[in-house]
Amino acid sequence: DVEVLEDLIVAATNDAKAKADARMSDEMQKLTGGLSLPPGMKLPF
Repeated sequence: DVEVLEDLIVAATNDAKAKADARMSDEMQKLTGGLSLPPGMKLPF
């Protein structure tokens, strides 16, 4: 069924983006862990 396939693709894409965002956040935390950045300031700008 095409609709089920579309739903699976959307779900997989959303899951991949969430995992990539989490990985990027973890890596940025490692890089900026020793820096005194103001609360809420995110890198890259």
